[in-house]
Amino acid sequence: MKRALFLALKVIALTIILFICVAVAGTVVGLQDNTQPPADANAAVPTLVAVCFLQTIVLTYLILRSRWTGWRLMAAVFVAFYGVTTFVPQIESAVFLTRLPPGTVPRLFLMGALIAAPYSALAVLILGKRKAETVDVQPDSRLDMPVSEWTWKIAVIVVAYLILYFTFGYYIAWRNPAVLEYYGGTDPGGLLPQMASVLWKTPWLVPLQILRALCWAGLAVLVIRMMKGQWLESALVIALLFSVVMNVLLLLPNAYMPAPVRMAHLVETGSSNFIFGLLIGGLLPSHTSASVARVQLS
Repeated sequence: MKRALFLALKVIALTIILFICVAVAGTVVGLQDNTQPPADANAAVPTLVAVCFLQTIVLTYLILRSRWTGWRLMAAVFVAFYGVTTFVPQIESAVFLTRLPPGTVPRLFLMGALIAAPYSALAVLILGKRKAETVDVQPDSRLDMPVSEWTWKIAVIVVAYLILYFTFGYYIAWRNPAVLEYYGGTDPGGLLPQMASVLWKTPWLVPLQILRALCWAGLAVLVIRMMKGQWLESALVIALLFSVVMNVLLLLPNAYMPAPVRMAHLVETGSSNFIFGLLIGGLLPSHTSASVARVQLS
């Protein structure tokens, strides 16, 4: 009971720290005052607290269940946090959000780094993972696979991501009138006609999503490498990172995207990324060595 209470206090402290990091970073890069409509500025404070709390919960579990400690863990948490909240999402922002003022996207990339860097270091310190554990942890062999196995698994991951991205994007987001109006698009009346339109009008979109799928795979590899436990545990954490940690940011009001559009994208990417995270977390580990990994990582 005392241990649980102590952990709860740490989570509250980290939530406050993340809130402060967001506020300070937004001020430093000059986005604090123009990312929210004036009427929503006060209402956004409790929403931001909730967002920070949800992100902290997932990251706390990741840190506590990590096989790594110290600076190595700080760096890994930074890459995971920055990757899912800034790097991979803002690749699309640079392409699709054409209404943003000049220089906004680079400032968003910088803001993400200014949030993730101090928070990752402080989270590792506060959660007591600064020093190496006394128990000797054996090297993780779950990703020790021949090149041929890596090749077909990465190919499956890319294809699965393309299917999820375009299917959920069409049926959940693109058929929403608010989304169509915001992006100035039209509904051709079905997924296949939509894909034909995409390939004809924006042929670069598929390669872009292949690149993003590879980025997601890289982040998943990092999580699998750093976590204890069996493959299902790491798959769930990957799914929560890709869905919760990334997508709760869409709950925050901003001056660039109307609420109906944000909510459509929240449902779209939250659900598809959770499924993709489970898939990639279950597919990547080599289950032929599962019995060995179970002994080493339990």
